Amino acid sequence: MSGMNCDVGLWGLAIMGQNFALNMAEHKFKVAVGNRSYGKVEATVERAKNEGNLPILGCNGPKEFCAQLAKPRKVIILVQAGKPVDDTIAKLSEFMEAGDVIVDGGNEWFPNSIRRAEELAEKGIHFIGMGISGGEEGARNGPSLMPGGPKEAYDLIEPILLSCAAKIGSEACTGYVGPVGSGNYVKMVHNGIEYGDMQLISEVYDLLRKVIGMSNEEMSELFTEWNKGELESFLIEITASILAKKDDLTNEGGVVDYVLDKTGMKGTGRWTVQEAAEQSVAAPTITASLDARYMSGRKTERVAASKILEGPTEMPAIDKDQVIADLQAALYCSKVTSYAQGLSLIKAASNKNKWDVDLALCARMWRGGCIIRAQLLSKIENALKLDKDLPNLMVDRKFATEINIRQMAWRRIVTLAVASGISCPALSASLTYYDQYRRESLPANLVQAQRDFFGGHTFERVDREGTFHCAWTRAHKDIGDLNSRTAGEI
Repeated sequence: MSGMNCDVGLWGLAIMGQNFALNMAEHKFKVAVGNRSYGKVEATVERAKNEGNLPILGCNGPKEFCAQLAKPRKVIILVQAGKPVDDTIAKLSEFMEAGDVIVDGGNEWFPNSIRRAEELAEKGIHFIGMGISGGEEGARNGPSLMPGGPKEAYDLIEPILLSCAAKIGSEACTGYVGPVGSGNYVKMVHNGIEYGDMQLISEVYDLLRKVIGMSNEEMSELFTEWNKGELESFLIEITASILAKKDDLTNEGGVVDYVLDKTGMKGTGRWTVQEAAEQSVAAPTITASLDARYMSGRKTERVAASKILEGPTEMPAIDKDQVIADLQAALYCSKVTSYAQGLSLIKAASNKNKWDVDLALCARMWRGGCIIRAQLLSKIENALKLDKDLPNLMVDRKFATEINIRQMAWRRIVTLAVASGISCPALSASLTYYDQYRRESLPANLVQAQRDFFGGHTFERVDREGTFHCAWTRAHKDIGDLNSRTAGEI
């Protein structure tokens, strides 16, 4: 391939970058590749030859890399989030010009993308922050792509994204999310939902083994069966595979039995919880999953505590078949509430930032290629298409019917877990979210009365309009202008 001939460039050739470059090349796009160390460039070119003589051109340094790109240049960078992104943009933009497009495909905190877009706009260079989900396999064979940036910039890269994204039927799992920052935000919430989903499945696994006493093989068969129905998803599928895997090192038991119960994380779940607080959106399932990871990290403390703190001395009698059926129902309901929380968060941020994010598009983008892909998302997409102003996924007519039918099974599982001394933070948080949302009246009246008692924060009444303060005791004095007392409320 000659200079100025490549359709797109990809900079950053760790395994994700290599795989996405090969994905684009396999879809007949000519791809220039570059990396800080040239060895990975050579490795990528070699892979391209071995995987079908794919049209990939290796470049040595930013200047040569940018010189190989047809104008307007389209560059995708896949490097570690944070300072490495800024450093890469600085090096590449030196050889780029007005009208060119830089796409950051990393897991980035959305304000950083907004800042970078503003800085590059001074040079006339477009910037897109694009969430990519699907891991290494998705990058090679079709990921979920969530781009946010200027529409004119998106239009330039749209043919590439539509070709290389995962497909559900004829529909690509990508689309224009909105202005810069929105794509990163949607990916962040995707990861938060992923945290919740993984925690929910782990709690079901814990109850299956600790309360029912099922073996890894039996649980694997059960998850395989569940994956044929309403719970069909990537995470249910891989759970069945994990539970079936024998340990090669000891030849005794399964690999999962030897995995230390200490969960790592990269930070996107924390961002989601922080944003939920910032947007005043309840996200208890996601929050519970994050707290569970924090608690798992205190392994030494838990080992010591297990010798001091006691649990139930009597275990409840159970009907195995009933518990298994109830677990399926509880997991389904909890997954619905988890998606409801995530979509509510996206909606709140979209309204605040004037992004105009299409929630039905989010569901479609997540249906294939990504970690949270699931059969359930087809129903979610349909619900959001039917009513774009749906206040919460749980009040969609079909979902409400499904949850109402299953809610007693859900309650039995949480009750069983508590009675058995088995923690189920995400399952119980999901049920609590449902119960709080469905109640016309909550005990928040007492909390607000307490605030008014000690701080003069005022309150509203249910029987008349206006703002009120009560002299609760003789010690309480007139607090003056009531409206000023609510200043600073969020």
